[in-house]
Amino acid sequence: MTDVLRRGRASLAFSFFAQGAAFALLVTRIPAVQDRYGVSDALLPVFLAAVPVLAGVGSVTTEQLVKRIPPSLLLRWSQPVVLLALVGVGAARGMAGLGVALAVFGLAVGALDASMNMLGVSLQRTYGRSIMLGFHAVYSLGGIVGASLAWVGAHWHLALWVSYLPVVAVLLPAALVGSRWYVDGDSGAAPGAGEGEREKAGSGGSGVVFTMLLPLCLVMTFAYIGDSTVSNWSAKYLQDVLGSSEQLATVPYNVYMVTTLLGRAIGDFGVRRFGAAAVVRVGALVAAGGFAVVAGAPGAWVGMLGFTLVGLGLCVLVPQTFAAAGRLFPGASDAAIARLNIFNYVGFLVGSPLVGALGDAWSYRGAMAVPMVLVLVTLVYARSFAPRSDRYGGGHERPRTADVGRGSNGL
Repeated sequence: MTDVLRRGRASLAFSFFAQGAAFALLVTRIPAVQDRYGVSDALLPVFLAAVPVLAGVGSVTTEQLVKRIPPSLLLRWSQPVVLLALVGVGAARGMAGLGVALAVFGLAVGALDASMNMLGVSLQRTYGRSIMLGFHAVYSLGGIVGASLAWVGAHWHLALWVSYLPVVAVLLPAALVGSRWYVDGDSGAAPGAGEGEREKAGSGGSGVVFTMLLPLCLVMTFAYIGDSTVSNWSAKYLQDVLGSSEQLATVPYNVYMVTTLLGRAIGDFGVRRFGAAAVVRVGALVAAGGFAVVAGAPGAWVGMLGFTLVGLGLCVLVPQTFAAAGRLFPGASDAAIARLNIFNYVGFLVGSPLVGALGDAWSYRGAMAVPMVLVLVTLVYARSFAPRSDRYGGGHERPRTADVGRGSNGL
């Protein structure tokens, strides 16, 4: 049983890594995609917005599918589709082909993100201790690797498909092999339950579940508004507001990614020692403090310090939000996670335009106060992260004799 859990945890971690790399390869080469297909500045936001919108559709669809089939099966086949769609983005013929590739990418990403976190939450429940931050740390590592490979492709002026294909050729077969060891938790139904039992466990009461889930949905949205602010505006802010060089302006996002990785790598230990609610409170305060430093920074280096603090604070919020949803709805965790995952894309869609509009109409320093305030609102909802019957750490770990469900290699 221990070997089953270890293999399941390692294979799922690789899935997080592959997804982080694939997503970074796409978003960091958006200018190259625009140039290759001649997408106008006016049309580009439409293409970019379509991806998270369709990802939300994919997440909603996943909620329905997991009533009948295990999340491991969805993850096993959605990840190759994402990787192949990435190659399609680089090798499509014309703007119509690009639109199809991005649409497939978006739909598959929604299913992939939801099913990955479903498996992560169910594994955490089985382990009886916090491990979700570790999965998201590996995702951050994949993002760093993907962004680095994208830099290599841009530096050597490689065609997009030439840059993407070798990466996909390595990740895709490795992900398929690793998918043999995914472990499905019970998701509130007994292992081996029939289709009716699985559907009952996965459905819950839609009104009751969403009402209880709403605080976590808001936290997820606020976290991604903060994240999209850093990813989309940190370089412009340093260069245009704080007077940095163009080269220095590229540094904050890289530092943000590294600090996100470091924070998540040690975050599980903090949850086990102090509890999830305390870690979320500290993370929200640190992130809000980081935005305050950015807003008031007299120069570029102080601004970089602020973005570093934002990364250290925000990095714990999203993994703990998924984990909290699994604890709140042990009999319908898959449905809760699928619904919660939608607000990942809501925050991504809202954050960048909101900060940009406020920056143009008012000031970019003032605009940085918006994600600061929204992240602070997380403190109001911190009690939603406090475990009830299955608190991790501090002498409250659950016995590790829980049923691990069935491995997906038996499907």
